[in-house]
Amino acid sequence: MEQGNGLHNKRVVILGGSSGIGLAVAEQAASQGANLVIASSNAERVQKAVEKLEGNAQGHTLDLTDESAVENFFAKLGAFDHLVFTAGDELRLRDLAATDLQQARRAFELRYWAALAAVKYGSKSIRKGGSIVLTTGVAGQRPHKGWVVAASVCGTIEALTRALALELAPIRVNAVAPGVVRTNLWQNMTAAERERLYESVGGNLPVGRVGEAHDIAQAYLFLMQEEFSTGQTLVVDGGTVLV
Repeated sequence: MEQGNGLHNKRVVILGGSSGIGLAVAEQAASQGANLVIASSNAERVQKAVEKLEGNAQGHTLDLTDESAVENFFAKLGAFDHLVFTAGDELRLRDLAATDLQQARRAFELRYWAALAAVKYGSKSIRKGGSIVLTTGVAGQRPHKGWVVAASVCGTIEALTRALALELAPIRVNAVAPGVVRTNLWQNMTAAERERLYESVGGNLPVGRVGEAHDIAQAYLFLMQEEFSTGQTLVVDGGTVLV
């Protein structure tokens, strides 16, 4: 990265970039002059995101859990500078006794196996000085009752990040661990339930509120642009791990 040049003219691939944190990353990267490629499974959301980014992005509809589709996507994409993986399905918190193990496996399919496939097939096309930023969460470091699956996925991604940083060096590999953020991650709840969650969690945090997508997006931009961190998980949680 040329000092002071930020992401200008850098090609950034964001998997899960059509909504939530991924879209916020895309918007902030676009504001710095990045050329974006966003992909997710929802064609309508991809189209709306591309329109919102006003010509600064290519959009692709892609089932990230389909390994052959991911392989083909990267084979056709060509060289790029940064890979960001923010894809995630709705979060379901259950006590272990009430946990549907098939549903738990599906959570790993998107959050872990899809991320691994993206890195496997995408890393060979990353230009010199480029990076990978994955997504985990503070559940791995500060789990609560009912968070067995969420904590397991997050802990796995943190370990994966460290291992990939060694295997793929000199490509830098890092992860962002958000706390509770206002996104469609909580869409399985009613609007009233979500607001109660945000109020309850936010009221107990040192910063006094839950996160917004734009708060978390800044961490991804930092990890893409600075050149000395690798194998790290950057926690952006409003102080969740402290209380």
